[in-house]
Amino acid sequence: MRKILHVDLDAFFASVEELDNKELIGKPVIVGGTGDRGVVSTCNYIAREYGVHSAMAGFIAKKLCPEGIFIKPRMKRYSEISNQVFDIIYSITDQVQRVSIDEAYIEITDLYQNEMYIAKLIKKRVLKEVGITISVGISYNKFLAKLASDWNKPDGIKVISENMIPDILKPLKVGKIHGIGKKSVQKLNSVGIFYVDDLLNYSKSNLKSFLGNVGEDIYDRIRGLDNRSLKEEVKNKSYGTESTLKKDTRNREKLFEILKNMMENIFYGLDKKNRVAKTISIKIKFNDFSVITRSKTLDHYLFNLNDYQMLLNRIFNEIDIKKNVRLIGISVSNIDEKENEQLNIFSSMN
Repeated sequence: MRKILHVDLDAFFASVEELDNKELIGKPVIVGGTGDRGVVSTCNYIAREYGVHSAMAGFIAKKLCPEGIFIKPRMKRYSEISNQVFDIIYSITDQVQRVSIDEAYIEITDLYQNEMYIAKLIKKRVLKEVGITISVGISYNKFLAKLASDWNKPDGIKVISENMIPDILKPLKVGKIHGIGKKSVQKLNSVGIFYVDDLLNYSKSNLKSFLGNVGEDIYDRIRGLDNRSLKEEVKNKSYGTESTLKKDTRNREKLFEILKNMMENIFYGLDKKNRVAKTISIKIKFNDFSVITRSKTLDHYLFNLNDYQMLLNRIFNEIDIKKNVRLIGISVSNIDEKENEQLNIFSSMN
């Protein structure tokens, strides 16, 4: 039987801000959402009690939590703290799949210590040596380990063993199952499927017809089956956002400022998931509802915000805006896991 841990730093960006500024402790801390069109990157658990959550528009977060302390993300600092945490993890084993800046899977099947001992050791060392809390899920595959790490947050620890399946999963809403996104949740809900207990009544072929090929994986996962290896890569097809303007405009400076803010939020989202991209696309809908898209793809991945902004500027400068714009958007694609060595790709573009 495999032994897998999933470790997840609690409200990571907000925790680092509290670590560096003790006056923030006990107050609602919201990282991101600082600009007029900013998006929340994360928030601490006090802010979550007000209904604030990641990916929420900043203006909505301010309405829900007017006393919230909004802080611009400091990715360099978060990366420093993340590396300290992963140094601790790698000192225990090198069987690690770093999923993002604040979470990872760890395989400890071949270690002689038991899984609870190692989980508690990681939690103790991260708190003592770094100063923040981490939640740990323990199980025999990746799906269940990740599910367990979210069970008792913050500073939690949870074991899901084989004899708990499927009973422990039955009360969960279908959206808790990895692989079922928002659109799939809506589709399942529309036919009366709300909980895992409902899903268990359907055959593999039924779920495939509902959800496509991923339906077969869902069928297995809710029965405790997940054979994914630790090093398996997870790739996103695209990552983006768009916004309908409050007032139509053809002002290039104003439009580019909106795009820059969008690009910044997308970059932070990618970086949090330890992803990089090499394609940027701009979408513009004019006031006559005509739509254009423009994109560029590089030979190498982009690794820092400045590189993303420079490529964005190149694309935007080639767009001729003769009519008022009512909607503008941006997306990145050709996404992969971030490599260890960052490349200055623009040195080869001059």
